Amino acid sequence: MISKIPSVDLLTELFSGNTRVIARLISYAESERAIYANIFAEIYRKAGTAHIIGITGVAGSGKSTLVRSLVKIIRDTGQTVGVIAVDPSSPFSGGAILGDRIRMLDIVNDPGVFIRSMATRGVLGGLAQSTYDAIDILDAAGFDVVLIETVGVGQDEVDIVQAAHSVVVVSAPGLGDDIQAIKAGILEIADIHVVSKGDRSDANKTFSELKQMLAMNFEESWAGNWAVPILATSANNDLGIADLFTALNSHRKFLLSSEEQAKRSRRIAVQRILKIAQGLVMDGITMTHDNVMQDLLDQVMARQTDPSEAALKLLARINGDKKND
Repeated sequence: MISKIPSVDLLTELFSGNTRVIARLISYAESERAIYANIFAEIYRKAGTAHIIGITGVAGSGKSTLVRSLVKIIRDTGQTVGVIAVDPSSPFSGGAILGDRIRMLDIVNDPGVFIRSMATRGVLGGLAQSTYDAIDILDAAGFDVVLIETVGVGQDEVDIVQAAHSVVVVSAPGLGDDIQAIKAGILEIADIHVVSKGDRSDANKTFSELKQMLAMNFEESWAGNWAVPILATSANNDLGIADLFTALNSHRKFLLSSEEQAKRSRRIAVQRILKIAQGLVMDGITMTHDNVMQDLLDQVMARQTDPSEAALKLLARINGDKKND
Protein backbone atom coordinates (compact mmCIF):
# COMPACT_ATOMS: atom_id res chain seq x y z
CA MET A 1 0.00 0.00 0.00
CA ILE A 2 1.24 3.50 -0.85
CA SER A 3 2.18 5.42 2.26
CA LYS A 4 0.42 8.74 2.78
CA ILE A 5 2.49 11.89 2.34
CA PRO A 6 1.34 15.18 3.91
CA SER A 7 -0.49 17.41 1.45
CA VAL A 8 1.99 20.26 1.75
CA ASP A 9 4.90 17.96 0.94
CA LEU A 10 3.06 16.45 -2.02
CA LEU A 11 2.40 19.86 -3.50
CA THR A 12 5.92 21.10 -2.87
CA GLU A 13 7.39 18.04 -4.57
CA LEU A 14 4.93 18.29 -7.46
CA PHE A 15 5.68 21.95 -8.12
CA SER A 16 9.37 21.11 -8.17
CA GLY A 17 8.75 18.47 -10.86
CA ASN A 18 9.29 15.30 -8.80
CA THR A 19 8.31 12.54 -11.25
CA ARG A 20 7.56 10.00 -8.52
CA VAL A 21 5.05 12.37 -6.97
CA ILE A 22 3.58 13.17 -10.40
CA ALA A 23 2.99 9.46 -10.97
CA ARG A 24 1.54 9.02 -7.49
CA LEU A 25 -0.88 11.91 -7.87
CA ILE A 26 -2.13 10.61 -11.21
CA SER A 27 -2.77 7.27 -9.50
CA TYR A 28 -4.71 9.11 -6.80
CA ALA A 29 -6.74 10.86 -9.51
CA GLU A 30 -7.66 7.47 -10.96
CA SER A 31 -8.63 5.73 -7.74
CA GLU A 32 -8.65 7.97 -4.64
CA ARG A 33 -9.64 11.40 -5.89
CA ALA A 34 -12.23 12.12 -3.21
CA ILE A 35 -9.65 11.60 -0.45
CA TYR A 36 -7.27 14.12 -2.02
CA ALA A 37 -9.85 16.63 -3.29
CA ASN A 38 -8.14 19.51 -1.47
CA ILE A 39 -4.83 18.71 -3.16
CA PHE A 40 -6.40 18.61 -6.62
CA ALA A 41 -8.04 21.97 -5.93
CA GLU A 42 -4.62 23.49 -5.20
CA ILE A 43 -3.14 21.82 -8.28
CA TYR A 44 -5.90 23.31 -10.45
CA ARG A 45 -5.14 26.79 -9.13
CA LYS A 46 -1.47 26.36 -9.99
CA ALA A 47 -2.07 25.01 -13.51
CA GLY A 48 -3.01 26.93 -16.63
CA THR A 49 0.19 27.73 -18.51
CA ALA A 50 0.99 24.61 -20.56
CA HIS A 51 0.00 24.18 -24.20
CA ILE A 52 -2.43 21.25 -24.23
CA ILE A 53 -2.33 19.33 -27.52
CA GLY A 54 -4.72 16.52 -28.38
CA ILE A 55 -3.74 13.81 -30.85
CA THR A 56 -6.72 11.80 -32.05
CA GLY A 57 -7.79 9.61 -34.96
CA VAL A 58 -8.96 6.14 -35.81
CA ALA A 59 -7.15 3.09 -34.49
CA GLY A 60 -4.14 2.15 -36.61
CA SER A 61 -3.53 5.66 -37.93
CA GLY A 62 -0.12 5.87 -36.27
CA LYS A 63 -0.88 8.24 -33.42
CA SER A 64 1.67 6.78 -30.98
CA THR A 65 4.48 6.85 -33.52
CA LEU A 66 3.60 10.43 -34.41
CA VAL A 67 3.59 11.42 -30.73
CA ARG A 68 7.04 9.91 -30.25
CA SER A 69 8.47 11.89 -33.18
CA LEU A 70 6.72 15.08 -32.10
CA VAL A 71 8.11 14.75 -28.57
CA LYS A 72 11.63 14.48 -29.96
CA ILE A 73 11.35 17.67 -31.98
CA ILE A 74 9.77 19.56 -29.07
CA ARG A 75 12.59 18.43 -26.81
CA ASP A 76 15.14 19.71 -29.34
CA THR A 77 13.83 23.21 -28.54
CA GLY A 78 14.45 22.71 -24.82
CA GLN A 79 10.79 22.50 -23.86
CA THR A 80 9.58 19.78 -21.51
CA VAL A 81 6.76 17.44 -22.50
CA GLY A 82 4.19 15.44 -20.59
CA VAL A 83 2.40 12.66 -22.49
CA ILE A 84 -0.92 11.15 -21.48
CA ALA A 85 -1.67 8.05 -23.56
CA VAL A 86 -5.27 6.97 -23.07
CA ASP A 87 -5.65 3.26 -23.78
CA PRO A 88 -8.57 0.81 -23.78
CA SER A 89 -9.26 -0.83 -20.44
CA SER A 90 -8.47 -4.43 -19.65
CA PRO A 91 -11.74 -6.29 -18.94
CA PHE A 92 -9.96 -8.11 -16.10
CA SER A 93 -7.84 -5.53 -14.28
CA GLY A 94 -9.43 -2.30 -15.51
CA GLY A 95 -5.95 -1.01 -16.35
CA ALA A 96 -4.58 0.25 -19.66
CA ILE A 97 -4.43 -2.65 -22.09
CA LEU A 98 -1.97 -1.42 -24.72
CA GLY A 99 0.61 0.53 -22.74
CA ASP A 100 1.83 3.11 -25.26
CA ARG A 101 5.10 3.53 -23.37
CA ILE A 102 6.28 0.32 -25.06
CA ARG A 103 6.19 2.21 -28.35
CA MET A 104 8.05 5.16 -26.84
CA LEU A 105 11.03 3.41 -25.27
CA ASP A 106 13.53 5.71 -26.95
CA ILE A 107 12.11 8.80 -25.19
CA VAL A 108 10.90 7.35 -21.90
CA ASN A 109 14.25 7.87 -20.16
CA ASP A 110 14.52 11.53 -21.17
CA PRO A 111 14.31 13.57 -17.91
CA GLY A 112 12.38 16.26 -19.79
CA VAL A 113 9.63 13.81 -20.76
CA PHE A 114 6.98 12.17 -18.60
CA ILE A 115 4.74 9.48 -20.13
CA ARG A 116 1.70 7.95 -18.48
CA SER A 117 -0.74 5.41 -19.91
CA MET A 118 -4.27 5.76 -18.56
CA ALA A 119 -7.21 3.40 -19.02
CA THR A 120 -10.56 4.63 -20.34
CA ARG A 121 -12.32 2.55 -17.66
CA GLY A 122 -15.32 2.22 -19.94
CA VAL A 123 -15.72 5.94 -20.62
CA LEU A 124 -16.80 6.77 -24.18
CA GLY A 125 -15.44 9.71 -26.15
CA GLY A 126 -11.76 8.79 -26.16
CA LEU A 127 -10.76 10.16 -22.74
CA ALA A 128 -10.58 8.76 -19.24
CA GLN A 129 -12.46 10.60 -16.47
CA SER A 130 -9.22 11.36 -14.66
CA THR A 131 -7.49 12.74 -17.78
CA TYR A 132 -8.37 16.30 -16.79
CA ASP A 133 -6.69 15.89 -13.40
CA ALA A 134 -3.63 14.37 -15.06
CA ILE A 135 -3.41 17.38 -17.37
CA ASP A 136 -3.52 19.69 -14.35
CA ILE A 137 -0.84 17.68 -12.58
CA LEU A 138 1.58 17.84 -15.51
CA ASP A 139 0.78 21.51 -16.08
CA ALA A 140 1.36 22.41 -12.43
CA ALA A 141 4.58 20.37 -12.41
CA GLY A 142 5.98 22.77 -14.99
CA PHE A 143 5.75 20.88 -18.27
CA ASP A 144 5.64 23.30 -21.20
CA VAL A 145 3.59 21.02 -23.44
CA VAL A 146 1.10 18.30 -22.53
CA LEU A 147 0.26 15.83 -25.31
CA ILE A 148 -2.89 13.73 -25.01
CA GLU A 149 -3.14 10.70 -27.25
CA THR A 150 -6.71 9.43 -27.25
CA VAL A 151 -7.74 5.81 -27.36
CA GLY A 152 -8.55 5.57 -31.06
CA VAL A 153 -12.08 4.22 -30.91
CA GLY A 154 -13.52 5.89 -33.99
CA GLN A 155 -16.21 8.41 -34.80
CA ASP A 156 -17.36 9.17 -31.25
CA GLU A 157 -13.90 10.10 -30.05
CA VAL A 158 -14.59 13.82 -29.76
CA ASP A 159 -14.13 14.58 -26.05
CA ILE A 160 -10.59 15.72 -26.79
CA VAL A 161 -11.93 19.01 -28.14
CA GLN A 162 -13.24 19.66 -24.62
CA ALA A 163 -9.81 19.14 -23.07
CA ALA A 164 -7.15 20.46 -25.47
CA HIS A 165 -6.18 23.87 -26.83
CA SER A 166 -4.99 22.44 -30.17
CA VAL A 167 -6.42 19.27 -31.73
CA VAL A 168 -4.55 17.20 -34.31
CA VAL A 169 -6.62 14.62 -36.20
CA VAL A 170 -4.53 11.83 -37.69
CA SER A 171 -5.67 9.75 -40.64
CA ALA A 172 -3.75 7.24 -42.70
CA PRO A 173 -4.03 5.57 -46.10
CA GLY A 174 -4.97 1.93 -46.34
CA LEU A 175 -7.51 1.82 -43.50
CA GLY A 176 -10.46 0.71 -45.61
CA ASP A 177 -12.87 3.50 -46.45
CA ASP A 178 -10.25 6.15 -45.68
CA ILE A 179 -11.84 9.50 -44.80
CA GLN A 180 -15.34 8.00 -44.68
CA ALA A 181 -14.20 6.20 -41.54
CA ILE A 182 -13.76 9.42 -39.61
CA LYS A 183 -15.85 12.09 -41.29
CA ALA A 184 -18.91 11.70 -39.07
CA GLY A 185 -17.28 12.83 -35.85
CA ILE A 186 -13.65 13.66 -35.31
CA LEU A 187 -13.03 15.15 -38.75
CA GLU A 188 -14.73 18.42 -37.82
CA ILE A 189 -12.86 19.00 -34.56
CA ALA A 190 -9.39 19.32 -36.11
CA ASP A 191 -7.24 22.41 -35.83
CA ILE A 192 -4.64 20.54 -37.87
CA HIS A 193 -5.10 17.51 -40.09
CA VAL A 194 -2.25 15.02 -40.47
CA VAL A 195 -2.03 12.29 -43.06
CA SER A 196 0.42 9.85 -41.48
CA LYS A 197 2.46 7.32 -43.44
CA GLY A 198 2.73 10.08 -46.02
CA ASP A 199 5.56 8.33 -47.86
CA ARG A 200 3.16 5.63 -49.08
CA SER A 201 1.95 5.72 -52.67
CA ASP A 202 -1.72 5.86 -51.67
CA ALA A 203 -1.27 8.79 -49.25
CA ASN A 204 -2.10 11.31 -51.99
CA LYS A 205 -5.61 9.87 -52.25
CA THR A 206 -6.25 10.42 -48.53
CA PHE A 207 -4.72 13.90 -48.73
CA SER A 208 -6.98 14.84 -51.67
CA GLU A 209 -10.10 13.50 -49.94
CA LEU A 210 -9.36 15.61 -46.89
CA LYS A 211 -8.95 18.72 -49.03
CA GLN A 212 -12.27 18.04 -50.73
CA MET A 213 -14.09 17.50 -47.44
CA LEU A 214 -12.66 20.68 -45.94
CA ALA A 215 -13.69 22.58 -49.06
CA MET A 216 -17.26 21.32 -48.60
CA ASN A 217 -17.16 22.54 -44.98
CA PHE A 218 -15.50 25.87 -45.72
CA GLU A 219 -16.84 27.77 -42.70
CA GLU A 220 -15.72 25.09 -40.25
CA SER A 221 -12.27 24.84 -41.84
CA TRP A 222 -11.78 28.59 -41.35
CA ALA A 223 -13.23 28.79 -37.86
CA GLY A 224 -12.16 31.98 -36.10
CA ASN A 225 -9.98 32.96 -39.09
CA TRP A 226 -7.75 29.93 -38.55
CA ALA A 227 -7.26 28.02 -41.80
CA VAL A 228 -7.04 24.33 -40.91
CA PRO A 229 -3.88 22.95 -42.58
CA ILE A 230 -3.45 19.43 -43.95
CA LEU A 231 0.04 18.01 -43.47
CA ALA A 232 1.62 14.80 -44.69
CA THR A 233 3.96 13.08 -42.23
CA SER A 234 5.97 9.91 -41.91
CA ALA A 235 7.36 9.30 -38.46
CA ASN A 236 9.67 6.59 -39.76
CA ASN A 237 11.79 9.12 -41.65
CA ASP A 238 10.66 12.31 -39.86
CA LEU A 239 8.83 13.55 -42.95
CA GLY A 240 6.66 16.55 -42.08
CA ILE A 241 7.20 16.40 -38.29
CA ALA A 242 8.93 19.80 -38.28
CA ASP A 243 6.02 21.22 -40.30
CA LEU A 244 3.57 19.84 -37.74
CA PHE A 245 5.54 21.44 -34.91
CA THR A 246 5.54 24.76 -36.77
CA ALA A 247 1.78 24.52 -37.35
CA LEU A 248 1.17 23.81 -33.67
CA ASN A 249 3.21 26.84 -32.67
CA SER A 250 1.30 28.96 -35.18
CA HIS A 251 -1.99 27.74 -33.76
CA ARG A 252 -0.81 28.52 -30.24
CA LYS A 253 0.07 32.08 -31.31
CA PHE A 254 -3.30 32.40 -33.02
CA LEU A 255 -5.11 31.35 -29.83
CA LEU A 256 -3.16 33.76 -27.64
CA SER A 257 -3.59 36.70 -30.03
CA SER A 258 -7.35 36.28 -30.35
CA GLU A 259 -10.35 35.57 -28.16
CA GLU A 260 -10.19 31.89 -29.07
CA GLN A 261 -7.94 30.89 -26.15
CA ALA A 262 -10.40 32.31 -23.62
CA LYS A 263 -13.32 30.65 -25.44
CA ARG A 264 -11.62 27.27 -25.43
CA SER A 265 -10.57 27.53 -21.80
CA ARG A 266 -14.15 28.38 -20.87
CA ARG A 267 -15.47 25.48 -22.93
CA ILE A 268 -13.06 23.11 -21.18
CA ALA A 269 -14.20 24.42 -17.77
CA VAL A 270 -17.86 23.92 -18.69
CA GLN A 271 -17.17 20.33 -19.74
CA ARG A 272 -15.29 19.59 -16.53
CA ILE A 273 -18.06 20.99 -14.35
CA LEU A 274 -20.71 18.99 -16.21
CA LYS A 275 -18.70 15.75 -16.08
CA ILE A 276 -18.13 16.11 -12.33
CA ALA A 277 -21.79 16.98 -11.74
CA GLN A 278 -22.89 13.94 -13.74
CA GLY A 279 -20.54 11.76 -11.72
CA LEU A 280 -21.84 13.12 -8.44
CA VAL A 281 -25.43 12.49 -9.48
CA MET A 282 -24.62 8.93 -10.54
CA ASP A 283 -22.73 8.30 -7.31
CA GLY A 284 -25.66 9.63 -5.31
CA ILE A 285 -28.09 7.38 -7.13
CA THR A 286 -25.86 4.34 -6.71
CA MET A 287 -25.10 4.87 -3.03
CA THR A 288 -28.34 6.13 -1.52
CA HIS A 289 -31.23 5.67 -3.92
CA ASP A 290 -31.00 2.06 -5.01
CA ASN A 291 -34.43 1.18 -3.58
CA VAL A 292 -36.02 4.20 -5.27
CA MET A 293 -34.35 3.23 -8.53
CA GLN A 294 -35.66 -0.32 -8.25
CA ASP A 295 -39.22 0.90 -7.61
CA LEU A 296 -39.09 3.23 -10.60
CA LEU A 297 -37.59 0.48 -12.73
CA ASP A 298 -40.47 -1.83 -11.79
CA GLN A 299 -42.94 0.88 -12.85
CA VAL A 300 -41.17 1.39 -16.17
CA MET A 301 -41.05 -2.35 -16.86
CA ALA A 302 -44.77 -2.61 -16.04
CA ARG A 303 -45.46 0.30 -18.43
CA GLN A 304 -47.00 2.26 -15.55
CA THR A 305 -44.66 5.16 -16.25
CA ASP A 306 -42.22 6.04 -19.01
CA PRO A 307 -38.41 6.43 -18.62
CA SER A 308 -38.52 10.24 -18.87
CA GLU A 309 -41.06 10.55 -16.08
CA ALA A 310 -39.09 8.05 -14.00
CA ALA A 311 -35.91 10.09 -14.45
CA LEU A 312 -37.69 13.27 -13.33
CA LYS A 313 -39.04 11.48 -10.24
CA LEU A 314 -35.57 10.19 -9.41
CA LEU A 315 -34.04 13.66 -9.66
CA ALA A 316 -36.88 15.12 -7.60
CA ARG A 317 -36.22 12.52 -4.89
CA ILE A 318 -32.50 13.34 -4.87
CA ASN A 319 -33.20 17.08 -4.63
CA GLY A 320 -35.76 16.49 -1.88
CA ASP A 321 -33.28 14.46 0.16
CA LYS A 322 -30.67 17.24 -0.18
CA LYS A 323 -33.12 19.84 1.09
CA ASN A 324 -33.81 17.69 4.14
CA ASP A 325 -30.12 17.25 5.00
